[in-house]
Amino acid sequence: MTIEEYLEQPYWVIDILPKQVPVHSRGQYFRIEGYYRAHPQIDAIYRKFANILLKLNCYEDLDVSTNGEEWVTNPAPEDMEAMVSKTLSDKTMCYIVLKSAEVMVTLSGDDTYMTVYHPSEEILQLISSLVVSENLYLWKPL
Repeated sequence: MTIEEYLEQPYWVIDILPKQVPVHSRGQYFRIEGYYRAHPQIDAIYRKFANILLKLNCYEDLDVSTNGEEWVTNPAPEDMEAMVSKTLSDKTMCYIVLKSAEVMVTLSGDDTYMTVYHPSEEILQLISSLVVSENLYLWKPL
């Protein structure tokens, strides 16, 4: 599948929050999100994202791209960490494809979450375990 085809598939969210915040929530979501998008909080979140991806790469071959055009298969751990950091510092996108499972994970340098497109039950279980190990949450949008 192409990136565009993946983006049209059902998806799950890896997030700092346990579920989607309702549109008319009484809380102060945008202020809280702004707080977490600032340093040093966002650095800790992206460290967790890198850890999830590195652990996932123990089970699955990963193709990774920071521009959607040039891809690296199974980057060295230091390179994977650098790609995640670059996504944050440059406010760009990182695309991670699990070819054997036809799953794509995206990370945007402007967000406090990652998105998992087209996951099978087996991959969802694996990712869920990895997410829990990093004290994050996996949920399906309403």
